[in-house]
Amino acid sequence: MIAATDWKKFLANNELADLFENAKSVTIAKDFQELVALSLGSPDADTYEVSYDIPGKGKIVEAIVDRCRNGLAANYPEPYMRRRDPDTMVIADEKATDKAHYNERFKTPFPQFRKEVLAWLKDQDLLVVPFYSGSKELGYTSLLIGPKNAAFFSASLASLQGMVDKKDLPEVWAPKAVIFLAPTFRHTHCNGKQIVVHHRSDNIHEIFSLNLYPGPSAKKGIYGVLLNLGEKEGWITAHGSTVVVTTPYDNELVIMHEGASGGGKSEMLQYPHRQPDGRLLTGTNIMTGKARYIPLFQGCRLNPVTDDMALCHPSIQGENGKLIVQDAEQGWFVRVNHITKYGTDNFLEEMTMAPKNPLVFLNLYSVPKATCLIWEPTEDKPGVPCPNPRVIIPRDIVPGIVKTPVEVNIRSFGIRTPPCTTENPTYGIIGMLHILPRSLAWLWRLVSPRGYDNPSITASEGMSSEGVGSYWPFATGRRVDQANLLLKQIIQTPRTKYSLTPNQYIGAWKVGFMPQWIVREYLARRGSAFFKPNQLEPARCPLLGYTVQSLQIEGFFLNRDFLQVEVQPEVGEETYDKGAKILMDFFKKELALYLKDPGLDPLGKQIIECCMRDGKIEDYLRFINNS
Repeated sequence: MIAATDWKKFLANNELADLFENAKSVTIAKDFQELVALSLGSPDADTYEVSYDIPGKGKIVEAIVDRCRNGLAANYPEPYMRRRDPDTMVIADEKATDKAHYNERFKTPFPQFRKEVLAWLKDQDLLVVPFYSGSKELGYTSLLIGPKNAAFFSASLASLQGMVDKKDLPEVWAPKAVIFLAPTFRHTHCNGKQIVVHHRSDNIHEIFSLNLYPGPSAKKGIYGVLLNLGEKEGWITAHGSTVVVTTPYDNELVIMHEGASGGGKSEMLQYPHRQPDGRLLTGTNIMTGKARYIPLFQGCRLNPVTDDMALCHPSIQGENGKLIVQDAEQGWFVRVNHITKYGTDNFLEEMTMAPKNPLVFLNLYSVPKATCLIWEPTEDKPGVPCPNPRVIIPRDIVPGIVKTPVEVNIRSFGIRTPPCTTENPTYGIIGMLHILPRSLAWLWRLVSPRGYDNPSITASEGMSSEGVGSYWPFATGRRVDQANLLLKQIIQTPRTKYSLTPNQYIGAWKVGFMPQWIVREYLARRGSAFFKPNQLEPARCPLLGYTVQSLQIEGFFLNRDFLQVEVQPEVGEETYDKGAKILMDFFKKELALYLKDPGLDPLGKQIIECCMRDGKIEDYLRFINNS
């Protein structure tokens, strides 16, 4: 039980005081180990069923939690709950937003809903987790308040955001952000959907999480808190992984890889997957079955910085023209669907099989008291593995982690691409490496295509946009404000360069994430010697900027058809142009949204209008100091 003297530390408003005073019981989490213990219900239990009695529906099991040798394994009986729903966010306040309002979507007054959630929480044994949103230096004090029987969710949040141990709490902890966890409300109020309601007041940012999948709330909900804070103060939290790459010759390069979910952010921090003989499988032709390899036997050393949320706060920016970032998280929500057997990724397997502290696994097959293996996902149905198995990896167990801000040399952008052949023209025309002028780099961040066969979200049919910054599904405000902030950031960091890299397919070649691993090795070996004009040529599709004329690593030249897809015999120029039209039409559809807003930066308007009239690469060079 929580003593009155304890809950007064969290006094932020009358509702919180009333909630703590009238709940069945309130426990402030002592530390992470206590959260692990509470997740199993009792100290002797090895498995625990998280269930609720829903009026009119009876008992519903939301999750089953197993105690494994290497941590907690949580599985959702309902396959829908195993991936993030892209339409999960609704806004409940009257501040500026382009997102759906709670009142409009659910046709009921939000104050009544809020009252019902708080009343439901009063009937629960509550668990309270104090943490900082973003970083301790920001001072954005936060709380998770939820039912004690869903402690695995609290353990997930503590792994992702960090937590303040009870003994380290200051005299006063007045939260600026609060997550209210109420999983039954997705059944009683939201037709079973993953809904997360944001309510922004002048003093506190409230998040009502109505489901137990941590992606939309414990992860992306806090991302929304940071984006809202940055929107008010004039900075962003970029959606990207960042890594310091050191070559065998001790040259260093810092790459930040951005993109929609599934765009390869976590993979940018991983070492290349090798064949038994040590070679890299560049790709396999889906028409001929032919495979191509690179004999790269000594790769670069990787020191990770960020995995998904890169804080670009003004307090860490310098004056040398490069973007400077630091991690906005204390743990990483790593998708492992690409690890299909033992030995695929020794680095990640070693970290997760025998960690020094328990990890949290989601959507992975588990047996109580056994080791949870990251290459054995839960099956959505017999023979069909869940495409979104996850493990939360705390930063402090990652070897070589960088704990200080870093200057970014190259901001790359990733997109999942489908196969493209003459029989099936698609937008899978993107070569292994494209260099983008800053104006085009901005357009790619406005459109942020989710791309092909996205494993992270519930809706992945066809081509869709993740929106401005590729973080738009998590932002609470207006897209034009975020677009303007991104443009301002790009203008103010002229020494940071931009590239584009696909994953999954390059034309008729199945490549997985190998393009970004090869490009990372290549760019690191170039170091600060960026491309000269005579080393580049305009891509056949202007949206793709420039292609490189050749790509050589340790004396091995990459085949040209991986760089310029139109030369592939299975594609050709006519099919390439059809794919380019698909890409161009999609960009025009998404960019039209910004032209309707009078708040768009005038320079941004000119860049978008250039795209709308099918501008060429030389037209884009007129913007942002011809770079």
